[in-house]
Amino acid sequence: MDRRRLLRYIFYEPYWRYLLTDVILLVVSFFVVLMWFPLSTDIPFQKYSVFSLVFSATWLLVSYLGHRYLKVKYLKMGTNISRLLVVAAVVFVLMYAYMELLSHDQRYSIWVLLTIWIAMFVASVIYILFSHAYIYALNTEPELERAVNRREQHVLYEPVIYEAEERERCYNNVIELTSKRVLTFLLKHIELASSNTFTLNTSELYNINKLRYYRYDAIINFMPLNQIRGINKMFGTVNDRLPDDGMFVCCFTPQNVVKKQFLAKYPPVINYIAYTLFFLYKRVMPKVFMTSRLYYDITEGKNRVLSKAEVLGRLCYCGFEIVDEQKIDELVYVVARRSFTPDTVQRRLYGMLIKLNRVGKNGKLFKVYKFRTMHPYSEYLQDYIYKKYQLQEGGKFNHDIRVTTLGHFMRRYWLDELPMLLNLFKGDMKLVGVRPISQQYYSLYCKELQEQRKHHKPGLLPPYYADMPKTLDEIQVSEMKYLTECEQKGTLRTDFVYFWKIIYNILFKRAHSN
Repeated sequence: MDRRRLLRYIFYEPYWRYLLTDVILLVVSFFVVLMWFPLSTDIPFQKYSVFSLVFSATWLLVSYLGHRYLKVKYLKMGTNISRLLVVAAVVFVLMYAYMELLSHDQRYSIWVLLTIWIAMFVASVIYILFSHAYIYALNTEPELERAVNRREQHVLYEPVIYEAEERERCYNNVIELTSKRVLTFLLKHIELASSNTFTLNTSELYNINKLRYYRYDAIINFMPLNQIRGINKMFGTVNDRLPDDGMFVCCFTPQNVVKKQFLAKYPPVINYIAYTLFFLYKRVMPKVFMTSRLYYDITEGKNRVLSKAEVLGRLCYCGFEIVDEQKIDELVYVVARRSFTPDTVQRRLYGMLIKLNRVGKNGKLFKVYKFRTMHPYSEYLQDYIYKKYQLQEGGKFNHDIRVTTLGHFMRRYWLDELPMLLNLFKGDMKLVGVRPISQQYYSLYCKELQEQRKHHKPGLLPPYYADMPKTLDEIQVSEMKYLTECEQKGTLRTDFVYFWKIIYNILFKRAHSN
């Protein structure tokens, strides 16, 4: 190794976050030990001030020379821990030698050195494990590359409809694989006896990747999505292979069926305790950032638990429009039409806290914070839910399949809206005001109210809970009345009056969160 390379090896640029972490750990370790460790001196901070500085400087210098401040992604976890072991050993030897060189009157307790040394070593090991776990969690499946720049509106070849004998063979194959009810459902939307309809039963993306672009105008996969790891990748690949308005059929075992089967295996009470653990493993672990990749590496994506809202939302996210869906026996079959080419197709992670785009003052979008009450990918289902179920009394969606069981409980007692206090502190919202609504819901309002809303901030407590309207028209009248009073009588006075009306309805008329 020549001199230049040697100097570059020794004097590298440390990663500032790791260096800062060590400084923080040193400060905390000394503070905890000197504050609560039984010492013979009454002035521990004064006596050990020089010792603290010498130990800290030694630890940081030896760690730097031991290349501990390189980024985690450049080192394996074993290498990181072995370097920490070497650094810790060298620091202990140097500090012990330093203490032995001091005169008897200046001696420090060997137990203080040992305690701080152990505290730093254990804290550093924990930080290394966390750092590598974080990098591991980040290394998720890459998004699907958009390989197709040119789109065909139609299939490459005109379809050939099979003769009676071949048609019958085709139908029998579907029945053997599924059932007569499934065949009847598919025939409502797909011409099965066509040369442009492709059926398969696979969990491997490779089999779909082999399909020629725009060769088929209908693709059917009879393998339940519960057995497929890269669902979004598969949907995105099918989207690329289909021409405009091409049809896609998939199926899955819904969450309620899995729950019913699981509870039937165990006696009462015990079954719900077991299901809670099962739910945390199958539904929570795959969605949490730090545990998601570990879950899929352990299970390989098999036997997944999927809600109907999640599957339909994934399809909409991946560029499909839901045409029809039907539960047959223990599977739900979904027919979807290719609608657009999505910009990206990747796996999304969902935590307890969500940020939703809402229309605010001046018509600008801002993020509203809430606790999650809906299934994953539900944000892509709003148009579908509105078209299928319409609005019910109070302006809410009728039979909203997106809301979870826990979500209904949280909405009933306003727990989901607690994080909106952050919006209040940030100044995006005020205490009393019109509801912060989505762009899709905003588009349902009349033009006059849309313009009037732009001059006011939305609020945590909307006039809805003062007037308790039952229809969309009544909601608009309620908001117009409130905004008009704000403009004519003053916002402060109007908000004060509405605040007490809302509180009364919440306490005595059981108004609850939407």
